[in-house]
Amino acid sequence: MKKFILFALAFFAYFISEAQTSTTPKETPRQKTTFQTAQEWKPVTDVRADIAIVYGVGGNPSEKRKGKVFEERVKSLQEHGYVTHFMTGIAWGEYQDYFTGGWDCKTHLDEGQVQQNWDTIWHGHMVPYIVPTDNYLNYIMQRHIKRVIDAGVTSIYLEEPEFWARGGYSTAFKEEWKKYYGFDWRPQDASPENTYLSSKLKYHLYYNALNKVFTFAKTYGKSKGLDVKFYVPTHSLVIYSQWQIVSPEASLASLPCIDGYIAQVWTGTAREPNFYNGIEKERVFENAFLEYGSMESMTAPTGRKMYFLTDPIEDWARDWSDYKKNYQATFTAQLLYPNINNYEVMPWPDRIYEGLYSVSKGSAEKAHIPRFYSTQMQVMINALNDMPLSTNRLNGTKGISVLMSNSLMFQRFPTHEGYEDPQLSNFYGQALPFLKRGIPVSIVHMENLQYAKTLADTRVLLMSYSNMKPLDSSAHRYIADWVKNGGIVVYSGTDQDPYQSVQEWWNLGSYHFKAPSEHLFHLMGIDDGATSGGLYNYGKGVVYIVREDPKNYVMQKNGESALLEKIQDAFNSKIKKDKLAFKNYFYLKRGHYNMYAVLDESVDAQPYITKGMFVDLFDPQLPIVTEKIIQPGNQAFLFDINDIKERKKPQVLASASRVYNEVVRHNKYSFLAKSPLNTTNVMRILLPARPTNCIMKDVEVSNATNGSWNWDEKSKTCFVTFDNMPTGIKVELDW
Repeated sequence: MKKFILFALAFFAYFISEAQTSTTPKETPRQKTTFQTAQEWKPVTDVRADIAIVYGVGGNPSEKRKGKVFEERVKSLQEHGYVTHFMTGIAWGEYQDYFTGGWDCKTHLDEGQVQQNWDTIWHGHMVPYIVPTDNYLNYIMQRHIKRVIDAGVTSIYLEEPEFWARGGYSTAFKEEWKKYYGFDWRPQDASPENTYLSSKLKYHLYYNALNKVFTFAKTYGKSKGLDVKFYVPTHSLVIYSQWQIVSPEASLASLPCIDGYIAQVWTGTAREPNFYNGIEKERVFENAFLEYGSMESMTAPTGRKMYFLTDPIEDWARDWSDYKKNYQATFTAQLLYPNINNYEVMPWPDRIYEGLYSVSKGSAEKAHIPRFYSTQMQVMINALNDMPLSTNRLNGTKGISVLMSNSLMFQRFPTHEGYEDPQLSNFYGQALPFLKRGIPVSIVHMENLQYAKTLADTRVLLMSYSNMKPLDSSAHRYIADWVKNGGIVVYSGTDQDPYQSVQEWWNLGSYHFKAPSEHLFHLMGIDDGATSGGLYNYGKGVVYIVREDPKNYVMQKNGESALLEKIQDAFNSKIKKDKLAFKNYFYLKRGHYNMYAVLDESVDAQPYITKGMFVDLFDPQLPIVTEKIIQPGNQAFLFDINDIKERKKPQVLASASRVYNEVVRHNKYSFLAKSPLNTTNVMRILLPARPTNCIMKDVEVSNATNGSWNWDEKSKTCFVTFDNMPTGIKVELDW
């Protein structure tokens, strides 16, 4: 009888357990960090982000080695614990079957983007940049998107919707022109008017392309019972304008079929030279800061998801020390935006871990990534896995913003009537004078002015129409209302560039303004005297008009004095509760992480010194530092040990591996550490007391692995190092 009762109780307990298990909802996998690859899972590239974005049904056209077929690549990454998404290009890709007749028995090489000399603009062998015709979009939807959704992938990225400004001469483009404008094509080199019309069409074509493909895919996904999400990985408006490329950018935020973006910012974009104080050179940190700011402001009012990307190398072959220095600059810049905590930790891990690059500048010797750099990189990546959102804000005077519009891309090529804007200096002329003085200047997208949040934190709006034009009149009504309620506008520009007179809304119909700024000034009652500049009151706000193109603020030595004078006056007379404070550094705290950037070419050349108890995360040895001296032109990334409240709780503070299965029992702490093969792990671990034992064991072979450890009494941390394994090293610490 006892046996029967015991059996009945056991059965009942099992039944209850199973019932509870079946009703417990599945935990949604975390999707905070990601990377993209065209290859299958490999132990040497197992970077341990949350998401693996599988690139291309046919792979990446830039890679010589083609991986397994798409479905096999998805399966192999899923089997190793990754959530899998999909990415391919919208303006180029591994689409040779379309161009050579494999799709519909017709060749379509005439749909490539063509420049004035009739040369096709190529992305790779038989991979042209594309004019997105309806037939091409149908191919993308039927041959690629359907296959991806059929494979069960529910997050899709169509990257880089790009139309080169120098393109626009192909037969396909001419046909799209006639359909859009209703009259025959006109060569863009013939007049500013034609250039503007050509750029607007390029802009529209990729706006329409993404809208059409994503809308189709949403519907197709629903027919399969799937809620498919869509993202656009794209470079910033800053760099597209620099590189003379047209893309829809901020306008995409209004499309309901788009769920988010990846901000494709890294050394390769941020090292584009610009002018400041009359000197043209690379300013990687400053450029990256403005690029990330442009991307954040593009989506912030809409609440769309944003991933910030960094790349430990770049597209152009350089040396490892160059990569490391610039990676630190761009990495720090992205962390100075506390409202973003989703990251693409790297694109193309295959070229990072398996590529060969110069060991030093000018050297012909090439080598795989040095252990010191891969170790540091993995520490940084695992910090991103942990990086929190924060209500803290970057230190410095707040509220100065630069107005941008997508039409920045419309005036870049070709040059007309001798008017030039070298290296986008009309934009940098408004931003760099403040950024270089430690003021976290922000970006406002004109296309987002209809959202109440867009100007909520702006007190001074810097604007110019020397390099862009408002795409419709409604933007001016939002700006005028904002000024009326106390906003301050500083308008810089002579309004003499050749695009002021293109046939657009400000000189059509009932409007007869010579320049679009006249319409804005008219709304605020500024008609007389605006041509010569001055200070004008409107409601509770003011407008400063400076009749100088902002490119002169940076292309001339000490050229920014006129602009600084107006901003200083605005703060002294209108924004009395805050002072305009200049400095040569930025600092932000996010959780336990402290980020610093010290500027060169600033108010002084003094280093920034911080004291405390830190782990230096830019040093692959993870040293404990009590004083960090940061020289101008450099950045620092520190883990603040003094900020930890539970000092007796065992925990990994920093690691070149991802930590799983943490267990604390009495005087024992254990966990599993995973990271790519052929890399070195370093860890800084907080413990209640000095350990008496540290065991490091390879879980695959159940053998002890080579490793070492040492104790730092002052910080109560243990430094542990060993060779990484993607299958995992189990670490056990006793004290």
